[in-house]
Amino acid sequence: MRQGTASDRRILFLAYYFPPIGGAGVQRSAQIARYLPDFGYDALVLTGPAGLRDRWSPFDETMAAGIPSGISVYRLPSQEPAHSSGWRRRAERWLRNRSLWQKWWYSNAVHIGKRLGASIDVVYAIVAPYETAEAATALSRQLGKPLVIDLEDPWALDEMVVFPSALHRRLELARMRRTLLLADAIVMNTAESARRVIEHWPELKGKIVRGIPNGFDSNDFRNAGPKRQDGKFRIVHTGSLHTELGLQLRRMPLLRRMLRGSVPGVDMLTRSHVFLLQAVNKLIAECPALASIVEVHLAGNLTEVDRRVVNGSPLVRLHGFLSHTDTIQLIQSADLLFLPMHDLPPGRRASIVPCKTYEYLASGRPILGAVPEGDARDLLAESGSAMLCGPADVEGMRRILREQIRRFQAGEPAPTPRLDVLTRFAPERLSRDLCAVFDEVCATVKH
Repeated sequence: MRQGTASDRRILFLAYYFPPIGGAGVQRSAQIARYLPDFGYDALVLTGPAGLRDRWSPFDETMAAGIPSGISVYRLPSQEPAHSSGWRRRAERWLRNRSLWQKWWYSNAVHIGKRLGASIDVVYAIVAPYETAEAATALSRQLGKPLVIDLEDPWALDEMVVFPSALHRRLELARMRRTLLLADAIVMNTAESARRVIEHWPELKGKIVRGIPNGFDSNDFRNAGPKRQDGKFRIVHTGSLHTELGLQLRRMPLLRRMLRGSVPGVDMLTRSHVFLLQAVNKLIAECPALASIVEVHLAGNLTEVDRRVVNGSPLVRLHGFLSHTDTIQLIQSADLLFLPMHDLPPGRRASIVPCKTYEYLASGRPILGAVPEGDARDLLAESGSAMLCGPADVEGMRRILREQIRRFQAGEPAPTPRLDVLTRFAPERLSRDLCAVFDEVCATVKH
């Protein structure tokens, strides 16, 4: 690792999700900003005003902890319009019209980026939301600087994205292809999604394409976490649930098949607490005494549908949105962490790894992974601290819960993750890999 106060190169870093915005979407940008200076890069961060509050961009001032004071952050000064809703949102979605918010983000990002970019070496954009790619591409052309596109999720290749129709999916795939062809380097956050990009568009083989995953910040886990002596077996899930979307898609299977806007065989409802609670209730029906021991803790911005599934269960504790610091403490207090994902048809691998996966592993707590085949399942299996079943396998969850409660009551030690697996996802290593991409781009690309 290179240390020092002087940086060799400067990056124009576009990241809409940046502290004090919180949630899973901001963690990658915050970690990268913390460690770029250690590898000889100075970042000019271009982000939003952090004024809009919704389910996906909550306020969390603890996310700014650890970001070097020398990082220059430039916020869009104009008032941020609200995201469209109702019929306007439906019309924009079906007609593929830009919303007022999209126009605002693009025009302001390009205007300010041009002013900041006179002395930069690379334009780097975390493409969440995807409109960031258009602003970054325009800035790369106008400034004459190489472009590195970093996709948190695999965009149009993401099996969790539901389009209005097959035509809309094809149009978005074409838009994604145009963007990636204009990039000098492409960073995906899983090996599976990097492989899928090359497989889908072989013409990208000549470009720099890297799979650099998310990770965890080791500073978050310096302390062992709170000690509990309440005798409860605590199951914890943190982050978003997709109950509403899952139920909605299950209600119209014929329409989905006709329009073909979603990947066939994908079940979103499993990325929720629905099947876990079924397993817990089944276990307690078999052994009523466990009702005084088991607790299920849910932390995150829950919808009314999420709460309806809980149905006032005395076993469930609803925390709402917690700061990053408080979320880590809740994770560390768990006896079992619950990691659900969407279900997939046989033979298909998931293209994503939920951000919480890395923090779950870093906590050292055992994990119930209800996940399909893919990088997430491979990682959990390799870690040695996870018990795995299918996303909709209620009986499998019940068996895992029963065994883990037995272990808990017997005072047996919980399985812990392998250290060699954890070290692969330390932020210093991931930032080093990203800076190696910047080095390669600066050395080989001439604009």
